[in-house]
Amino acid sequence: MKSAVETLNPTRVRLTVEVPFEELKDSLDAAYKKINEQVTVKGFRKGKIPARVIDQRFGRGAVLEEAVNDALPKFYTEAVNEGELNVLGQPEVDIKELKDGELLSFTAEVDIRPVIEIPDYSGIEVTVDAVDVSDEDVDKSVDELRERFASTNTVERAAAEGDVVTIDLEAKVDGEVLEDGVASDVQYTIGSGELLEGIDEAVTGLEAGGEATFTSQLKGGTAEGKDAEVVVKVTQVAARELPDLDDEFAQMASEFDTLDELKADSRKRLSSMKQYDQATQAQERVLDELLKLTEVPIPEKLLEDEIKTRKHNLEHHQLGQMGLDLPKYLEIQGKTEEEFDEETKEQAVKGIKTQFILDELVNKEKLNVNQEELTEHLMRRAQSSGMSPDQFAQAVVEGGQVPMLVGEVARGKALAVVVESAKVTDTNGEVVDLEDDETDESDESDETAETVDTVEASTDEAETKTETKAETKTDAPADDKPADAKTEG
Repeated sequence: MKSAVETLNPTRVRLTVEVPFEELKDSLDAAYKKINEQVTVKGFRKGKIPARVIDQRFGRGAVLEEAVNDALPKFYTEAVNEGELNVLGQPEVDIKELKDGELLSFTAEVDIRPVIEIPDYSGIEVTVDAVDVSDEDVDKSVDELRERFASTNTVERAAAEGDVVTIDLEAKVDGEVLEDGVASDVQYTIGSGELLEGIDEAVTGLEAGGEATFTSQLKGGTAEGKDAEVVVKVTQVAARELPDLDDEFAQMASEFDTLDELKADSRKRLSSMKQYDQATQAQERVLDELLKLTEVPIPEKLLEDEIKTRKHNLEHHQLGQMGLDLPKYLEIQGKTEEEFDEETKEQAVKGIKTQFILDELVNKEKLNVNQEELTEHLMRRAQSSGMSPDQFAQAVVEGGQVPMLVGEVARGKALAVVVESAKVTDTNGEVVDLEDDETDESDESDETAETVDTVEASTDEAETKTETKAETKTDAPADDKPADAKTEG
């Protein structure tokens, strides 16, 4: 086999491959065997039809087409390896010549990862928010905890803002009561804005047994978006009572004995949260600066696929769970479809550039991912997905997604290398020392052990090396075989 590579642009090549006919022998034998199993010819036992009879009855062209389609993936892969190409996605294959007994010639156009020169990133400087926890922040945190321990007591007076009222509702459109427009014993906190627009004004000032009528646009149900006449009847008024802010409250609401200890703990937690936010902000801003410094050509087909994937995930997963469609979502966001498309494209471009750059850094810095790092990452992903670590690990292994997780961890380590070399200061002018947050996972030790077992069962080595190109969500799937190419006999 002979192959040649022609560079069409920085992200696409054309392979030209010539295969001597004798190298098709195994595929021809397999083609005859396959056809033998599928057809019946009178006078011959099934599977025992001679090749010459198959040629006469069904045509040599059908055999050649089957053989070529079987052989193409192998020869394409050999040409890719010979050219040392890092291909993305499916190739476009074109059979140029097929001479029976002489030669097979074909071309394959395919996207490739661009060659990226990582610039000197040691001079990157970014500014992040300072970690300042004010007394007001602490008071707000304690007040939120206090709200959770509030009690409600029935009162014999008119309802006011902040009260919890029990109400019955009846909605009419065009004078007809809606089937799904009646509700009883609904508890509503006046001023929360959680029900219909106009209800706060309607119930404020009513005592138990009082009712009012108001007009509001329905937010859901069979008449969503229509104006309805709503009758609301108050059956009970209850006032919220907050516990006194003292040591007794601290003992009831926490493990602390005094209010001062509770406030000190709140300050510590708020500081930790702001430090985490600060570290995240530093990573994002350092990455943005790295993207500005690095030239990255984007494969057109890869970008198209990424945009389609992002749109599909938004419309069929995220919005579907919220009961929204794309037009309604755009209306809520106050965006036109053109603005949405442009924003999606920008996000897709940034995502692809980020992966290409960080994967190149993984190779340049020779970064490895060990089993412990992979397991820790898997557990964090499990927590965000709402699944147990063992369930998530099982799903990852069964879906063949372990290499994807390895890629995520490796890229995270690559970004950490860049962040460590950058100068990060806060808005107070202080240099920020970013350290990895250590998560206490001692309570999940049993599940961690199960997770490790699951992941180790899917990988033969305890240390997974990522010096070879790690899979990414924008890369081609593992099966990069070209689509069947039709030949003419």
